[in-house]
Amino acid sequence: MTQAPTAAKNSRRRHDREIVALALPAFGALVAEPLFVMVDSAVIGHLGTPQLAGLGIAATLLMTAVSVFVFLAYATTAAVARRVGAGDLPAAIRQGMDGIWLALLLGAAVIAFVLPAAPWLVDLFGASETAAPYAVTYLRISSLGIPAMLVVLAATGVLRGLQDTKTPLYVAVGGFTVNAVLNVGLVYGAGLGIAGSAWGTVIAQCAMAATYLAVVVRGARKHGASLRPDAAGIRACAQAGAPLLVRTLSLRAVLMLATAVAARLGDADVAAHQIILALWSLLAFALDAIAIAGQAIIGRYLGAGDAKGAQEACRRMVQWGIVSGVVLGVLVAVSRPLFIPLFTSDEVVRDVLLPALLVVAVSQPISGVVFVLDGVLMGAGDGPYLAWAMLATLAVFAPVALLVPVFGGGLTALWWAMTLMMAVRMLTLWLRARSGRWIVTGATR
Repeated sequence: MTQAPTAAKNSRRRHDREIVALALPAFGALVAEPLFVMVDSAVIGHLGTPQLAGLGIAATLLMTAVSVFVFLAYATTAAVARRVGAGDLPAAIRQGMDGIWLALLLGAAVIAFVLPAAPWLVDLFGASETAAPYAVTYLRISSLGIPAMLVVLAATGVLRGLQDTKTPLYVAVGGFTVNAVLNVGLVYGAGLGIAGSAWGTVIAQCAMAATYLAVVVRGARKHGASLRPDAAGIRACAQAGAPLLVRTLSLRAVLMLATAVAARLGDADVAAHQIILALWSLLAFALDAIAIAGQAIIGRYLGAGDAKGAQEACRRMVQWGIVSGVVLGVLVAVSRPLFIPLFTSDEVVRDVLLPALLVVAVSQPISGVVFVLDGVLMGAGDGPYLAWAMLATLAVFAPVALLVPVFGGGLTALWWAMTLMMAVRMLTLWLRARSGRWIVTGATR
């Protein structure tokens, strides 16, 4: 009678160990990424306000470009993990190399566009006459590092698929350290100003990409995998990533629309909205770490033909997502009065922030489920469904958000609309997870 409960308990422990082993290093690597921009901001901020404003515009453009291509990591993780589960390491690494070659091609295309279009892009963001030259300088130099940034995304996906999230953490920490040292040295020591910060970031990104390539190439030689570009493989990577690109663009549209609506509500509301977005992004890193673990684990189980293991892992990760969301929500609710003064001393902004943050706190358990199921379906290679689900979510969110200022709602109402958006995502993902249609076993989907 005790064998079944014991077996279930052992299964949960096994899944817990896998989730923790993959999620904790993934969280560290995720947090390290935005620190690049923070270091640049800290260094350039002492040069002057126009330089800092220019950096803000250029960095926003660069981060948008990179976030659009995050599918390079997601699609590669799922594809590599499946082949790992199937016991075919040479094919897994070969799949990863296809993703890296695609990253290089996309990076070259982005450079070809950004270099001549930099002044137009900066002007599109409404840069002032004093900030625009600095923004153009930073954007043009930093764009040279975009191929390296995209290679880092693809190679990170390779290692995650190989069930290795520690190496990306080490590389991210190393890259952050190199970037900080070079920024100070080139901006002040060499007197290059904002150009020195851009070059320091490019060098750090190239060093990260080179480190990843060395790891992947060593693995390829060890297992006899080809390093040459394969047109069919690159095309397959692009096809697998296209639905995830649609998903990402739809999500970006939600965030941009929310910011546009907040701007219509007034200066205090948009200022408070930016603070909430920063906090929301930090909370997302914690939940996304579990999702990354889900991508790797689910892909491996399905590649090994273990549908039951994939279902058990999915259920356990959903439990992790709910608990993590509850914990984060309580922390936000309890600490609101403590951390708001860190961001603003404006009493009007504080008054707007307090109730809106309570909405964010309430929504965290929903976010926990959404992030986990998103990762599960990505790990299963269920990109087309994710694309359609996010488009449907955008279609629901857009009219609700646009009606907020029409009916005199404030920032709290807008974040209730954001909570509705997350609830719709949770519903669509839960229905898919429950249906079992995402469970397709084998080395390829």
